[in-house]
Amino acid sequence: MGFKMGIVGLPNVGKSTLFNALTRTAAAQAANFPFCTIEPNVGEVAVPDARLDTLAKIAASKSIIPARMTFVDIAGLVKGASKGEGLGNQFLANIREVDAIAHVLRCFEDGDVTHVEGRVDPVADAETIDTELMLADMESIEKRLQNIVRKVRGGDKEAVQQERLMRLAMAALEEGNPARVVEVDEDDLKAWNMLQLLTTKPVLYVCNVGESEAAEGNAHSVKVAEMASAQGNSHVIISAQI
Repeated sequence: MGFKMGIVGLPNVGKSTLFNALTRTAAAQAANFPFCTIEPNVGEVAVPDARLDTLAKIAASKSIIPARMTFVDIAGLVKGASKGEGLGNQFLANIREVDAIAHVLRCFEDGDVTHVEGRVDPVADAETIDTELMLADMESIEKRLQNIVRKVRGGDKEAVQQERLMRLAMAALEEGNPARVVEVDEDDLKAWNMLQLLTTKPVLYVCNVGESEAAEGNAHSVKVAEMASAQGNSHVIISAQI
């Protein structure tokens, strides 16, 4: 079964370079200016699994087809994206289509590489994107709640369930937390997933550090690790030279 990972982040943080490294191509243009990527680049990579060889021998398979992971290099997001700033509308539409998010954060100092905010602060960068995704989810929930009012009043079970779950998500968002922090009962999982909220998607933070810091990271990546730990969910930190 395929899995689609969206590579996101502010402009100029290394998203396209990471995409090229993961897919072993040069399909994504990487340049030192904002919005170098406009249309998303898409690439597929086979997922190695030694167990396939054993299963193939048992079943006498003529060919082995490994699982595939699709990487999507999405345009850089800026503050105000939830209101259509920059390539905001396109960014949000692209991110709705992925299963998980690889959030690239600039954790290196280099005066030759521009930053849209003119500073290096990966935690603030992460908060910028998280805020825009949360605002987009809040707007989406508000519209949906308005659209199901009559059904809820009429006692429609599905609508009542949706309203309850959306209000749980809204409560978390209003407190400044992504919807993925909400604990959902197993009976509600299907309906919860059908809400397709941006902030319910799993996030993998990718810290872009200097080449000499790739093995152990640096002070910036430590702050990202602390931020992820404080969020109390399944965020993972990776230090990489991209």
